[in-house]
Amino acid sequence: MKILVTGSSGLIGSALLPFLSAQDHQVLRLVRGAPKEGEARWNPAEGFIEQDKLDGIDAAVHLAGESIADGRWTTAKKARILNSRVKGTHLLAETLAKLDHKPSVLLSASAVGFYGNRGAASLDESSSAGSGFLAEVSRQWEESTGPAAADIRVVKLRFGMVLSPVGGALKQMLPPFKMGVGGAIGNGRQYWSWIALDDVVGVIHHLMASESIQGPVNVASPNPITNCQFTKTLGRVLRRPTIVPVPAFAIRLLFGEMADELLLASARAEPKKLVASGYQFLHPHLEGALRQLFGR
Repeated sequence: MKILVTGSSGLIGSALLPFLSAQDHQVLRLVRGAPKEGEARWNPAEGFIEQDKLDGIDAAVHLAGESIADGRWTTAKKARILNSRVKGTHLLAETLAKLDHKPSVLLSASAVGFYGNRGAASLDESSSAGSGFLAEVSRQWEESTGPAAADIRVVKLRFGMVLSPVGGALKQMLPPFKMGVGGAIGNGRQYWSWIALDDVVGVIHHLMASESIQGPVNVASPNPITNCQFTKTLGRVLRRPTIVPVPAFAIRLLFGEMADELLLASARAEPKKLVASGYQFLHPHLEGALRQLFGR
């Protein structure tokens, strides 16, 4: 297949590209800078995209968007988070819909933040949207795929916390844990939906071929756990104590609004569609995933 990928230099994209190449797929990267061989240029803020280079692609994987975990959420930062997702997704969806040879599927990133802070409630793909900034961003993000939906199978990838020691939330957690001062965040009862990076890549490839699946898909382990359980498991794998909890007020002082939306919020997302489709998780349990990631 010829597969278009946006956000190819990010955490997921950097793992997905070599996997697709190893499967003998041809990858076309959509980039913002001057394009090289195997690349096409776009600028979502300006509504520009090299449409002629996209004709003939068989699938599209859209992962691009401003990082939500990089820096405090100022008004300007929140605007970039929202606009990078909504404008970029709408431009891509609209462009794909205009192609003479349309791709069979658009796999577009979203997040379990769609559900907001929902406590211990079990959330599958039919659950309603929550409230808060991330829930609103995710809702608009998913709606922006609309122009492609009439003629292209659209899958909305509601990612849980993607685990990798080289990026994302886990990388940021490691320093205090390695120093022996890691601990539960707040009361530790908030559910964290997580997934190993290897499974993210596997799920994307699985969904490309699963022609009956469309709409939202929870891309998360079938075993979401509380922050307290996550903390204890990470400490056990790293052989470090986890006896220093971080009070909620301290997290809010450090991270502002992001603390309540990312670290203290609870979303117990269940991958109902993936399980029903027969996807076999490489790392269904957190301890096994972490031991594989750290060679322990």
